[in-house]
Amino acid sequence: MAKPYDLRRYPGFFGITILCLVILYAPLAVVAVYSFNASPSITIWEGFSLRWYVDVFTGPESAKFKEAAWNSFIIAIAAATTATVIATLAATAVLRTGKFRLRTLSVGLISLPLMVPEIVTAVATLIFFNAIAFERGLMTILFAHITFCIPFAYMPISARMQGIEASYEQAAMDLYATKRQAFMRILMPLMMPGIVSGFILAFIISLDDFIITNFVKGAGVETLPTAIFGAVKQGIKPNIMAISTLLLAVSILMVAFSWLIGRRNQVEGR
Repeated sequence: MAKPYDLRRYPGFFGITILCLVILYAPLAVVAVYSFNASPSITIWEGFSLRWYVDVFTGPESAKFKEAAWNSFIIAIAAATTATVIATLAATAVLRTGKFRLRTLSVGLISLPLMVPEIVTAVATLIFFNAIAFERGLMTILFAHITFCIPFAYMPISARMQGIEASYEQAAMDLYATKRQAFMRILMPLMMPGIVSGFILAFIISLDDFIITNFVKGAGVETLPTAIFGAVKQGIKPNIMAISTLLLAVSILMVAFSWLIGRRNQVEGR
C-alpha cells in the first residue's frame, strides 16, 4: 500500500507558505502596529501610545464612529440570527426529509450567493429595492445582509447535520417521541456546535461587509466599514488605524471562538 503523499515535503512548500502568510498578514500587522504610534503621522514612528484609541472614544469624530459601530453590531446580530434560523430550517429540509426531486436545485440556490460576485449581488439588490420603491436605510441593509449571510450559516450547519446519523432520531421515535420532540431534544443539541459556528460566521460576514452595504444604505446611514471608507477618502489618520485594529480584533476573537467550539466537538466525538 502506497504511503500518502506529504505535501510539506514538496520542494519550495515552506517558502511559498511564508510568502503567502506575509502577503496576507503583513499589511494587517502594519496597521495594528501603527495604531499605537504616538505620532499623528502614519509613516513616522515616535513611540508607543494609546492616544488614538482614546481618540476613537472621546475625539471629535467619536460620535460618528459610535453610531456607525452601533448600527453595524445591531444589523450583524439581527442578520446572523435570522440567517441562522433560515439556514437551520433549510438544512433540516434538505437533509432530513429524504430525497425529493428539487433537492440538488435547492442546494444550488442556497449556495449561489457564494459564487456570484459581490458587486453583482449589490447591484441586483439595489435595483430590486428601487423597483419596489423601498426606502433605503437600516432595513434595506438588514434584508440584504440576511440574504447573503444564509449560505455562510448553512455551510457549517449542514456539515454538522450530515455527521449526525438518523438512527438517533429513529431511536427516540421508537421510544414514543414525536418528530418535534426528536428534533428539539435529540437533533438540536447535537447540531448546536454547527449552529453556533454558522451564527458566528454570518455575524462576521455581516459586520465586515462594505460593498453591498455601500450600495443599499440610505443617505446619512453608516455602518463601521462605510464610515471608515468615508474617513479614509479625506486622508488616512491614525485613529482610522485604531478603529480598523479594533474591528480586526473582534473578527479574530469570533473566529477563534468558532474554532474552539469545533475543536471541542471533535474531541468529544472521539
